[in-house]
Amino acid sequence: MLRYLIPVLAAFPALAEEVAVPGNEIHPLLADTTLRYEAAVQTFYRSGRTLYDDGQPSWGYWEVRGDAYCSQWPPQAGWACYQILQDPARPEVIVFVGESGTRYPGQVTDPDR
Repeated sequence: MLRYLIPVLAAFPALAEEVAVPGNEIHPLLADTTLRYEAAVQTFYRSGRTLYDDGQPSWGYWEVRGDAYCSQWPPQAGWACYQILQDPARPEVIVFVGESGTRYPGQVTDPDR
């Protein structure tokens, strides 16, 4: 039975998987976009400001460095950078991956923007 199944499976295209968003596409992807996370909402302004609200609003800064999204939250001076992933089959979901490998998926609140 398996020998008949293999040609059938080979006839279907592979399921889409998450791919890294290149640096030159990160700013256009995030600018003027709001994402909903599990317990918060974040808006990325074209100006480089960002507002994260988990019940207590917090203003920070964001920018693109190489192929990474980076953010800074005063009063801390340091920047944290994340790889951005998207699944072409679900472009409304944007996943931030930290240096430790921790994933932070967010869903675009207005996918028709």
